[in-house]
Amino acid sequence: MSDVTAIDILLDPDASMLQHAQAANARLLKVFPKGYALDAAHQPHISCLQRYVKTDALENVFAAVTGVLATEHPATWKLTAFKYYYIPWKGLGLAGIVVRPTDELLGYQKKLIDAVAPFTVPSGTAAAYVTTPEDPDIVQPAIEYVAAFVPDHSGTNFSPHVTIGLAPENYLKDMLAEPFDEFAFSPAAVSVYQLGNYGVAAKKLKGWSLSI
Repeated sequence: MSDVTAIDILLDPDASMLQHAQAANARLLKVFPKGYALDAAHQPHISCLQRYVKTDALENVFAAVTGVLATEHPATWKLTAFKYYYIPWKGLGLAGIVVRPTDELLGYQKKLIDAVAPFTVPSGTAAAYVTTPEDPDIVQPAIEYVAAFVPDHSGTNFSPHVTIGLAPENYLKDMLAEPFDEFAFSPAAVSVYQLGNYGVAAKKLKGWSLSI
């Protein structure tokens, strides 16, 4: 294993979000079969914190998350999905369902950032990620995204979302122009994953079940 691991501390959504994400993913695969399906190696999730951490400190990271969950109760949250978005990449777009931030979600993220801070390193390489024979490379924007997650995607810059797959950018522009039917959902679990290409949740390292 690499000395550094790219991790994602995430919320696993409930069945309502999973159904919407899988339906959207199937739609994208019809227009871009070279994309990826939401499966065991591409779990639908809401990233709360992505970091490069010392691999030999992973147990400390898990203990830090456990400590946060002693005071925070994500299963009680009612979250709202309200639109699609995408990140452009060489004529394609990495698309997602955007979730409206709440004070509870932002407070939870801040606690995670502070708790994990002692075990982080500034950056990493492709070696910090999960790769497969089918997907052997890590795109540079993914590497940079994790390095800059704090502060670029935290606090007032946090845009919680569930990634749904890849498609041509022109198709996604039309998709974003369509009306979006808002829907509510709740977190079902918390997990720490090692990241794969395009920021997917590729390998589960630790999980916590949630109860109200």
